Amino acid sequence: MKKIFISSLFSLALFTGVAQAQIQKGNVMVGGNITNINLGLDDPKIFSVDITPKAAWFIQDNLALGGYVNFGLETAKNSNTTTSYGVGALGRYYAGKDTEVLRHGRFFAEATAGIGGVNVSKGGGNTNGLNLSVGPGFAYFVTPNIGLETLLKYNGLVGFGSATTQSNLNLSFGFQIYLPGQRTANKVKGDVK
Repeated sequence: MKKIFISSLFSLALFTGVAQAQIQKGNVMVGGNITNINLGLDDPKIFSVDITPKAAWFIQDNLALGGYVNFGLETAKNSNTTTSYGVGALGRYYAGKDTEVLRHGRFFAEATAGIGGVNVSKGGGNTNGLNLSVGPGFAYFVTPNIGLETLLKYNGLVGFGSATTQSNLNLSFGFQIYLPGQRTANKVKGDVK
């Protein structure tokens, strides 16, 4: 019984500690964004989706560095199929507490750099090369360690293919899970004792 009580107390302390420390040095962010989900019900029958898993480590409070992978698909009946891909590094900076809009929300800026491409079937414009993006976002923490977010990014692709450049403005929605790092876990263990 004593072990169950201590475990429950530790879990509560960990939950409380994370509530105040999602974006502290040493923590890890894992999640992703979903963009452009379209299930066309009229003609032409369109299906499109773009998924971007992400993982980052907070190298200091409010600043995370990590990586991303991207895959997108857009297809329509009797039309071209467009596939997009990307892999690279990301950086994210969360605005300080003084710019907090809602009690559990934070603005952030995200930038990515990597290798990517957009390929269109049946002779469409193809570009493969350097993929860069930057934009602002907003994260709302629905629980102490889960954030729902929206992100507006400019994406630019420069490379080779039938089109040497492609760019777009992209609005995406997603979620991130913020896991406590060893420093946070050690602090919580010390507070429980």
